[in-house]
Amino acid sequence: MTTDQLSYIVTGGAGFIGANLVAELLRRSPEAHIYIVDDFRTGSYANIVEACERAGVGAFTGTVLSDSVGELNWQPALLGIEPKAVFHLAAITDTLEFDEQKMLRANTEPFAEILESCIECDVPLVYASSAATYGSPEQRKPFGLELAGQPNNVYGFSKWLMDAEVFRFFAQREAAGKPMPHVVGLRYFNVFGPGEWRKGKMASMIWHLTNQVLDGKQPGLFNFGEHERDQVFVEDVVACTLAGAEPKVTPGVYNLGSGRTTSFNQIVEAIGEALGVDIEPKYFEMPAEMVPTYQHYTCADMSATKSGLNWSPAWSPMDAMIRYARQIATDRQASKTTANA
Repeated sequence: MTTDQLSYIVTGGAGFIGANLVAELLRRSPEAHIYIVDDFRTGSYANIVEACERAGVGAFTGTVLSDSVGELNWQPALLGIEPKAVFHLAAITDTLEFDEQKMLRANTEPFAEILESCIECDVPLVYASSAATYGSPEQRKPFGLELAGQPNNVYGFSKWLMDAEVFRFFAQREAAGKPMPHVVGLRYFNVFGPGEWRKGKMASMIWHLTNQVLDGKQPGLFNFGEHERDQVFVEDVVACTLAGAEPKVTPGVYNLGSGRTTSFNQIVEAIGEALGVDIEPKYFEMPAEMVPTYQHYTCADMSATKSGLNWSPAWSPMDAMIRYARQIATDRQASKTTANA
């Protein structure tokens, strides 16, 4: 059965970024029908409800398929729904997951079918890759796209295999003299913002450190707070992900970051400014088991993203972190007030 209604498929739509993406799709196109595919291993219905509430789009009235991405029969599904685009965000994102078979089965194996089905059905596909594909290049300057392929962990390797699958498809199409399919991969850097708290230990440094301060604790940093990461606000991530589905973009794999580095010490400074307090971090040694797989420096070279997708970040990391830390404090106070009422 087909429908003329504007529709989209979002895998991982019950997760942090996915739920924010769903809400923004509905804000931009209130008439759209959203199909969410999620196995709810780490996602939650509550993420969808809360994201729609933050965006002011009303209650979610789309369709939720509580399946794993690998169980969905993709080509018939695409033919039946006729979506305007597929946004594939579903994945195990825990960089400390060391079960290689589990990671590859969830992240990499279903992707070939999704990719092939979208190409055959001529449906734009935008998927989440990761800055973890870069590993730890020796250079401390923005990562160019060509540096990927030396990941430090199996999560980054799983995402690199997805990118490699896309490169193979592109090469085959080019060799056959066929036009490039509308496929865009986005290497997400360190994403933070509203809706992430259910990620637990994988929530952002901004989330964890702000809550430590609000709990009256000294925020803990690895020695000596000088690690630098490309922190990118979730609103920018959603905007770029949607830009990837627009007509006339150049298919390819792109970086999605702020294009700037923020040290862990600077994160603490932003939180202090947001909360109006002086903060003295507590420094400690990084656990030995984390050292080989940890990215001590990340920064996205955003030049290709600007030219290929006609998109650049709207938020500076510091401004976004200040806003977000204030929102965390406000939400905590509101929850406390409600509990005491």
